[in-house]
Amino acid sequence: MQKIIVSSLLLAGFTVHAQEKSLESSVDLPEMVVTATRTEVAKAHLSAASTIYTRKDIDRLQVKTVPELLRGTTGLDMTQNGGMGSTTSVFMRGTNSNHVLVLVDGIKVGSATLGTSPFEFMPIDQIERVEIIRGPQSSLYGSEAIGGVIQIFTRKGGDSEKPHATLDAGGGSYDTYRAAGAVNGKWKNNWYSVGASSIGSEGINARQPIPGPYGFNQPDKDGYQNTAMNARAGHRFDNNAEIEAFFIRAEGSSKYDSYPGSGDNLAFINQTVGVSGNMDIVDRWHSTLRLGQSSDENTSFLPNNTFYSQFDTTRWNASWLNEITLADAHKLILGSDYRLDELNSDTAFTKTSRYDVGLFAEYTGEIWTNQFMNASVRGDQNEQFGQYVTGSVGWRSNWAYGISTFANFGNAFKAPSFNDLYYPTGGNAHLNPEESASFETGLAGKHDWLQWELRAYHTNIDNLITWVPDKNFNYSAQNIGKAQIDGLEAEIGAQLLGWNAKLNMNILSPEARDTNKRLPRRADKTIMFDLSKSFGDVDVGANVMAQDHRFDNPDNTIRAAGFVTADLRSAYHINKNWMLSAKLSNLFDKEYQTVSTYNQQGRNFFFSIHYNN
Repeated sequence: MQKIIVSSLLLAGFTVHAQEKSLESSVDLPEMVVTATRTEVAKAHLSAASTIYTRKDIDRLQVKTVPELLRGTTGLDMTQNGGMGSTTSVFMRGTNSNHVLVLVDGIKVGSATLGTSPFEFMPIDQIERVEIIRGPQSSLYGSEAIGGVIQIFTRKGGDSEKPHATLDAGGGSYDTYRAAGAVNGKWKNNWYSVGASSIGSEGINARQPIPGPYGFNQPDKDGYQNTAMNARAGHRFDNNAEIEAFFIRAEGSSKYDSYPGSGDNLAFINQTVGVSGNMDIVDRWHSTLRLGQSSDENTSFLPNNTFYSQFDTTRWNASWLNEITLADAHKLILGSDYRLDELNSDTAFTKTSRYDVGLFAEYTGEIWTNQFMNASVRGDQNEQFGQYVTGSVGWRSNWAYGISTFANFGNAFKAPSFNDLYYPTGGNAHLNPEESASFETGLAGKHDWLQWELRAYHTNIDNLITWVPDKNFNYSAQNIGKAQIDGLEAEIGAQLLGWNAKLNMNILSPEARDTNKRLPRRADKTIMFDLSKSFGDVDVGANVMAQDHRFDNPDNTIRAAGFVTADLRSAYHINKNWMLSAKLSNLFDKEYQTVSTYNQQGRNFFFSIHYNN
């Protein structure tokens, strides 16, 4: 423990708040949402389904990783190929794991080869807020947003010129450790922030032995290590124009179980860097320009630590957003995006770069008293497949007695990945984008001690990309899949006698239309219940999650059983600066899998000490 505390002192850094009208500004406002419209809008005026996690939520839930935070979220299903640091797939509203667009501070991230984002490597100590918008969002963001958008906002700071510092250190089961530090402040019209963290674990044996000619047995512990930092600095000019630069980087290694002759140790670097500026062009016209780059670098090694493969992708991003206030309750947003994807690999891809340009327009406003409308349209010009147009419209009515009704319709698309298009064996440069059309409706209530929401949705997806074998078992990518997804989401939150309770429920029917089989790796029923209360200086909480079975293959012949897990947590506030916390996960030591043959952690605990001045 002494080593952990000393490490945390060495990792002390800086964080800050950028008080701007642009994308990062609303992270302080719990009832405001940015991602749903790309500008700051009250959550009560939106028809889109959203879930918000603030820094207070992250600390209260005592989560150590982003997958742990997202687990059980309304509308999300998640699988992991082992323990901490293992491959994590997020399925939003039953769509594919590569149908979720992920942003970090407004910059698009993820692997251009796989088409997914490495949630398992995202450092949670550098995160201030997470916004999850469910439903198609291609009319604002372009490719990948068939299921929705997840935007991560990095740590912010306070408004005081006196530096503010935080330190965290802890350890627990599987030789897991965590250390983090941050300091933030401002000076005159300047603000600054820096933070750093390190987390690691000896891990578990990720996979069960597999018999047969293609089987393997690697009875080792698959460890994980991740060191990260973020920095932010900005300046406000006398005319209230602002400029800001930001940076986040995570670097480490993750071991995994794989087939003989292939890699079993991954070295990764994930980095996002950017600069943004915003100003009032004239009265009622606010403009924001953002430039950035995200990189996803992966190098795998054989068990003897010799090189096996390398896949490095870089995404260059540029966006220009113009917010025009037509009247007090009416806004027009006009914008454009440019993205260039580049690939560097030891595999000889037939093409290693491509670009996409998008133009979009959006209206948001109060049409009549307590009647709100959001509508958007976007056109994309993609170097690979040409032009694509998407649109969406949403309506929300806030009635008497705290009751609201809403409805949304939109279409979306997913551009094929580099692997789908240009992989030397099986890539198909003639693929079309995957396409979807979605409709949802629902109602909600907000009362003195009770909040609830119920949504039903229907999604059709065409041109799903599937890797199909020929008679010689040579695989190639083809547009042959079709899917129909019907779902029901419910949320209930209550505050009674000092207790805070929240219940989430997802009921899902994700089927391939050509086979009537359930899409793989989706559970059709999920329930999560969280309960917490403060007793003076002591906080207590419990979390229970239950999921039905899922199938691991398209033919539905390989099955991962359903499960129920329970977690307990507590925290003791020693004084206004110091706090102790403890969490016991998988209380009943349940053996379960979200991917067939891949193990999950058994009963485990984690203890932490926190300092905040």
